[in-house]
Amino acid sequence: MGCVMGLLLFQNDACMVINKLPGESSESPEIGAGAEAMDFLFPVHRLDVPVSGCQLLAKNAEAAAFLGTAFAGHDSRVEKRYWAIVEKPAGRTKSFAIKPEAELVHWISIDKKVNKSFAHPTKQNPMSKKAVLRYRIAGEGEHYLFLEIDLVTGRHHQIRAQLAAIGLYIKGDLKYGARRSEKGGGIRLHAYSLAFPNPQDSEEIIRVNAKPPLEDSLWKAFADS
Repeated sequence: MGCVMGLLLFQNDACMVINKLPGESSESPEIGAGAEAMDFLFPVHRLDVPVSGCQLLAKNAEAAAFLGTAFAGHDSRVEKRYWAIVEKPAGRTKSFAIKPEAELVHWISIDKKVNKSFAHPTKQNPMSKKAVLRYRIAGEGEHYLFLEIDLVTGRHHQIRAQLAAIGLYIKGDLKYGARRSEKGGGIRLHAYSLAFPNPQDSEEIIRVNAKPPLEDSLWKAFADS
């Protein structure tokens, strides 16, 4: 499995944010774009391999502990916003019945044999974890909807599983029901922005945005919506 070589977006002495490319792993990261080699780089949160966008890395153990606590749900100032391009149901190219914005609440269970999460309306077993996200429809094309998603919790394959549970499939995401794959193996899910407290000054909030690495007509239409 490859390691992260994304574009450097932000760094200070405690942490850095890169724009992870689709197909790269969040594990054992190495940083390109002129960043210095470091003995300690810890992924504070993880992006699925086919997902692109803002990836936060701690540079030392103290920063990793501080940010880990913040991202575990103990700091309401942490914000994770994603862009998703989802397929409209087959045979329906015009608007269909989906709320323009909503909060989705499910219980996530994981099938480790196939590395896939399933979102249920109720808790299925003691290992199931509550998953919450909020979405709004930011725009619409002939075949796709453009969603802005605020991720409240951080579960395994959460966005992919929750959207699939309401009949929305991210473009290219065959594992969760998409009709066709994407060239290069990525999916149209991008961690667009990240906000988090600065480990060096807990009163300061760092905000970082990342453009989609693949700047084609679909992502341009999303950005212009």
